[in-house]
Amino acid sequence: MGKVFRYGDNIDTDVIIPARCLNIMDQKELASHCMEDIDKEFAQQVQLGDIIVAGANFGCGSSREHAPLVIKVSGVSCVIASSFARIFYRNAINIGLPILECQEAAERIKAGDEVTVDFNTGEIINHTRGETYRSQPFPRFIQEIMRAGGLMNWIRKGR
Repeated sequence: MGKVFRYGDNIDTDVIIPARCLNIMDQKELASHCMEDIDKEFAQQVQLGDIIVAGANFGCGSSREHAPLVIKVSGVSCVIASSFARIFYRNAINIGLPILECQEAAERIKAGDEVTVDFNTGEIINHTRGETYRSQPFPRFIQEIMRAGGLMNWIRKGR
């Protein structure tokens, strides 16, 4: 179960991780700047297993893999949005950051809600509001990539 951090539409990669920070090589230090231009408290408040919920077009902008990486390294267990920018979507899979598209969840889940996600079924449970939302789960092979921690780890395991 994770606490929700809620954001709106069109959260771009420069908001997720500012370009001025991209010369930082240490992933933990880089992640300490995650969302700082939109939510100065995020990096200090996020806990392992927390969830980001956003509106449409999450991750738009550049193709940098730093954006999903800093979210993952921050401890976020999943990003739920009504839609994702296609390059962010692919980069999230490549680095093993679980994401789900679900319009209803994106509209109804509020900041601070406690949520769990079943990636096998696509079921999203909002324990705070007593609601359940349905998302399309990833195919089995993408779930395997996520469990392996990303595409390169999956390939190294001989898949």
